[in-house]
Amino acid sequence: MTEPFYKRAAAESYAADDATGWFERVYAAAEAGEAVVPWDHHEPAPALVSWARACGLNGARRRALVVGCGLGDDAEFLAGLGFSVVAFDISATAIEAARRRWPGSPVAYEQADLFAAPPEWARGFDFVLEDATVQALPESVRPRAIRAIAEFVGPGGALLAIARARRDDEPARELPPFTLLRAELESFGDFGLTVVRLDLADELHWLGEYARV
Repeated sequence: MTEPFYKRAAAESYAADDATGWFERVYAAAEAGEAVVPWDHHEPAPALVSWARACGLNGARRRALVVGCGLGDDAEFLAGLGFSVVAFDISATAIEAARRRWPGSPVAYEQADLFAAPPEWARGFDFVLEDATVQALPESVRPRAIRAIAEFVGPGGALLAIARARRDDEPARELPPFTLLRAELESFGDFGLTVVRLDLADELHWLGEYARV
C-alpha cells in the first residue's frame, strides 16, 4: 500500500530537521488536488462538542484562541458559542482556505508559528483550544509546544487539550499522528496551569482541562 502523502511529507521534513514544514506542503497539495488533508472532517471535534455541551460553555464577552486551527471547524464552533475567536495555523494555505470556507466569519484567522507567536497573545485569552496539534509534532519539540500553548492562557482562563492516547506499555509511533502518554498531557501543569480534569474522552483520545488561577 502506498504511504499517504502527509506521512511522506512529514518524514521528509523531519529528515531536514524541520518539525513543522510539512503542514504547508500538505495543505498546498490538497489545494492543487494532489492530496487530501486527513484531519479535515468538516465538523468540530466530537470531544470538544460533547465537553462544551456538558459544561454549558458560554463565550459571551470572552476571548478564545484556537491553536493549529486548520480549516476552521473548531474555531467556528466556538464563535457560535459567543466567543471572540482568534484562530491560527502555521500554514498560510490553510488560513487562506479557512477564510474561503467561512466567508463573513467573525473569526480572526491568522497565519502564525506556535514557536514565534505574537507577543501580545501571551496570557491574553480566556479560553485556549489545543485540538491535535501537539500530537502532530515529534517528541523532540513537544515540550516546547506544550509550554507555548500554556502561555496563551490568561489569568482565570482555561485550556482544553485533545490528543490521541498512548498506554505506557505501547511503543511510540515514528510518524504522525503520534499518540501521547498521560504524562505529556499532565505536563501542561508544569507551566502555571492547574489540571482540572484529565481522562479519556473515548477509547482513543485524551481530554485535558486546565485552569490558570
